[in-house]
Amino acid sequence: MQVLKFGGSSVASSNSINRICSLLEKKPKGRYAIVVSALGDITDQLIQCGKLASERKNLYKNLLEKIEIRHINIIRELFPITYQSHLISWIKKNINELESLCDGIFQVEELSKRSLDKIMSFGELSSSFLISEKLKQYGLDAVCKDSRDLIVTDSQFGCAQVDFITSNHQIIQFFSEKISKYVVLPGFIGSTIDNETTTLGRGGSDYTSAILAAAISASLLEIWTDVSGMMTANPKVVNQAFPIKEISYEEAMELSHFGAKVIYPPTIQPAMKKNIPIQIKNTFSPLDTGTLIYIRKNTSISQPVTGISGIQNMALLTLEGSGMVGNPGYSKRLFEALSREEINVIFITQSSSEHSITTGIHDKNMIKAKSVIDSEFSQEINQKHIEPLRIEKDLCIIAVVGDNMKNLHGTSGKMFSSLGRNSINVRAIAQGSTEKNISAVIRKEDFKKALNTLHEAFFESPPKQINLFICGVGKVGSKLLEQIDKQQNYLLKELKLQVRIIGLANSTKMYFNENGININKNKWNHNLNTYGNKMNIYSFMKEVCKFNLRNSLFVDNTASEEMAMTYDKFLKNGIGVITCNKIACSSNYNNYKKLKILSRHFNAPFLFETNVGASLPVISTLNDLINSGDQINKIEAVLSGSLNFIFNHFVHNESFSDIVKEAQLKGYTEPDPRIDLSGLDVMRKILILARECGSSLELNDIQKKSFIPENCYKSNSIKSFYKALHKYDNYFLKIRKEAEKNQKQLRFVARYENGIAYVGLESVNKNHPFFHLEGKDNMVLYNTNRYSEQPLIIKGAGAGSEVTASGVFSDIIKATK
Repeated sequence: MQVLKFGGSSVASSNSINRICSLLEKKPKGRYAIVVSALGDITDQLIQCGKLASERKNLYKNLLEKIEIRHINIIRELFPITYQSHLISWIKKNINELESLCDGIFQVEELSKRSLDKIMSFGELSSSFLISEKLKQYGLDAVCKDSRDLIVTDSQFGCAQVDFITSNHQIIQFFSEKISKYVVLPGFIGSTIDNETTTLGRGGSDYTSAILAAAISASLLEIWTDVSGMMTANPKVVNQAFPIKEISYEEAMELSHFGAKVIYPPTIQPAMKKNIPIQIKNTFSPLDTGTLIYIRKNTSISQPVTGISGIQNMALLTLEGSGMVGNPGYSKRLFEALSREEINVIFITQSSSEHSITTGIHDKNMIKAKSVIDSEFSQEINQKHIEPLRIEKDLCIIAVVGDNMKNLHGTSGKMFSSLGRNSINVRAIAQGSTEKNISAVIRKEDFKKALNTLHEAFFESPPKQINLFICGVGKVGSKLLEQIDKQQNYLLKELKLQVRIIGLANSTKMYFNENGININKNKWNHNLNTYGNKMNIYSFMKEVCKFNLRNSLFVDNTASEEMAMTYDKFLKNGIGVITCNKIACSSNYNNYKKLKILSRHFNAPFLFETNVGASLPVISTLNDLINSGDQINKIEAVLSGSLNFIFNHFVHNESFSDIVKEAQLKGYTEPDPRIDLSGLDVMRKILILARECGSSLELNDIQKKSFIPENCYKSNSIKSFYKALHKYDNYFLKIRKEAEKNQKQLRFVARYENGIAYVGLESVNKNHPFFHLEGKDNMVLYNTNRYSEQPLIIKGAGAGSEVTASGVFSDIIKATK
């Protein structure tokens, strides 16, 4: 014999009921006990009726009328007219009884648990009656049996405890008689020895089916719901969650206890005692395999974790004090006090020093818990032996569950390192001696992020999902989006990376989409300008932190000082920072150092390769040399692609001012070319390299030899700057001709040696590597202990939106490692 249970979503409509009947019709010949829940949402509405009546609100009558109409409509949709009359009469009779009960509650203004159980029983009694009648219409030998005649409980209304000895006897006696092949029973309900209606707790229909299955030693218990089995995680939180094909009883109990709602936790125990397999199936996709819960014998240890679950809205209670050390009885009194108030303990951990005990409970009980515990230990608190109970709220618990965790080393390490990499702070940890469960308490706001992080770590083969928030979509930013769009298939196939743009911003608008922004140029530009909100860097930062997505990176493609000053906030929230903006790393040394420390402390990448040399590996090479033990003795560099372009093209009859304009139009200079011409840009770059070498130099420590007349810098706009620059064209022509006369080339050079940094315009001779630099190329010479005779040379394009964007893109990929 088999037992099948159908939940509320499976009996929500006439179509659903027809689907159930069709499914049962196709089952092999045999005997079946069919346990059903109330129609979807009916139980909640019945509870609301009772509450409204107790509050003397006549609205309960309107709600009862809606409940009646819904059942009558289903009857009319399911049955022929000639069959409807007695069914509608049965429903109306029961609704009248229900209304009388609510009228009484209305008069006394009190809703007892006994009365509420009676009210709630209507849902299951009605659905089981209608389904049994519909099975008869299908030509099946069906009968409806009231579960209250079989399942006997105590009088703990609301969540009654089953008297298994009496119940088993009555169930066996009933099914041993020659009865119909299909017996439909209401789930969720039982009765006391005095025939008072009780309920088995929300989700109790599952429990009913397990009680029946265990009593009759069923060959299989099938639980039909609206998902295709127990999932590796809650699919509403983790999009990548998938059904678990096989799972042990113990694993299923652990997952259900920690929030997996597919099966009611007490359901498993009766089936496990009799070794009855439980199959979770999807009513709406009956061909799906589902999940089989049973004693697993042939298990592979390659996958240590079976599922991940969690409970939100938790509070931590901590009882601590030196008076607890070496004194027995504190734990006993603590848990007895909570038990007296019927407060369920979800989580327990104790320090090895016996100095503190920490427990986790639902936060709805935290005020009551504090009151009862402080009262229990009032004497010890007054004597300062222990502290008043400390409560931490807005927490949740996540649990990693698997039978095989004990057979594989490193599971807990993988769990906590994954959380740590995403800046998810763990408040408390517990692991059972069976090693089937590792539980951690974290902030409630990190719940979704933590589940996705752990699911990615334990279940998802690549691709790894990377979430980008990009500020600056001008020349560099738009090229970056273009490059990401072009490379998405390659990244997915070759690097197993799924790069999603979640936020975009320019100087006026910001736009977000948690599912990812379409970065086809016409699409992202349109969405940003049409649907974007007003841009504010602090609002942008708040939104990024609010998303709280794993593997998040903030990308700054601007030259904004205000933007650069927000990096610490991102890093503190575990969000990596990728930037081509040089301001942060060339700001005061303490700020630079703080960002580096925050990056390490919060495991958040801080990469700025493009601060020096665009996409050239200038900083990474320097770091590799230092990290491998080499000593940097001297750095010589041409670090301005724009200035190199200008001096390489400053030939023949071209004027200096025209060449500068051309460099700006090509995107080689900063938006304000005065930054390049002043040498400030190069000063920032050599400062960053010096700091990466370990120096604590400040920007004003760098020696500078300016070649631009002071009057040019006093211009109050770029337009007036060009006018002033034009007046000095002959001055620049003279400098060029002097260099040509000596067969030298003009180069704006940066040096760092013996703790001293310098920048300035120089004439270099033919035998120097800088002489042959072309176009907008940069060149860096590292003179080190290893490269003492010939310096290590890095050369290539050092300016331009496309190469800068590719450098930012490269840093993004590095950050994913």
